[in-house]
Amino acid sequence: MTLDARVNAFRSDLADVRLQGQVEADRFVEGEPRRIAVPSTPIRRAPRSDAPIDSEALKGERVRVFEETAEGWAWVQLETDSYVGFVSSDALGPVDPAPTHRVSALRTFVYPAADLKFPPVAALSIGSLLTLGQEAETRGTRYRWLADGNGAVIARHVAALDEAAEPDFVAVAERFLETPYLWGGRSSLGLDCSGLVQLALAATGVRVPRDTDQQQNAIGSPVEGGLDSALQRGDLVFWKGHVGILRGAETLLHASGFQMAVVSEPLADVLARYSRAGLAATTVRRP
Repeated sequence: MTLDARVNAFRSDLADVRLQGQVEADRFVEGEPRRIAVPSTPIRRAPRSDAPIDSEALKGERVRVFEETAEGWAWVQLETDSYVGFVSSDALGPVDPAPTHRVSALRTFVYPAADLKFPPVAALSIGSLLTLGQEAETRGTRYRWLADGNGAVIARHVAALDEAAEPDFVAVAERFLETPYLWGGRSSLGLDCSGLVQLALAATGVRVPRDTDQQQNAIGSPVEGGLDSALQRGDLVFWKGHVGILRGAETLLHASGFQMAVVSEPLADVLARYSRAGLAATTVRRP
């Protein structure tokens, strides 16, 4: 069986030691755990700034670094979904201290002081992981300082990692309406169809793979009868290379490359548009 290079770190010259005996490589390494230290960073197909973006890593997510180049690139595997690719070495920081909170708002700002009137120094997407310290309050607004003291966030925009997850992933996905479509994106500043599904389910505590073909084989279970069955809110409709979330039996929410945004539209319209392109829905799955 050929291993999927998207989620298995191997090249002819270098590979993850965990793949020894499954692939051939000149050298096997264990890799060094690190964390994403910037708000987000592209995961690229090659160590070049003009290389295609396959995915995106968010602040606080762990990666395993297998190689760093003199040109400032790191070949990594993102622990969130096992995605493999190249990121800038400047985006990496130490693995400790471990995160204590996640960003629960669609996005939030990091302020240089516990005061919203200061110009923010960064913007963070939902799903970002933070290590937070002391609380503060200014003019009735509560803040949490980053543990290293380098900024503060609005307290109501974050949730402790041990707090209950969001109860409804469709409601989370609905908060992304009008977010720009971005191939390879998985943040509230821009994302693709499978990124929307992944982020929304992650907010409810459910981890799923990154790409549509992977999700189609991993999320929930197939709905017997597919589109001819009694569809319900939360069902996922898959086409080759695309996925959308049903808000109800007749309405699809999806990050659309056609409209270049997250939109909500009649399922019948989407089916007809794909049909004109020669593509039929492949399956319906229920998380």
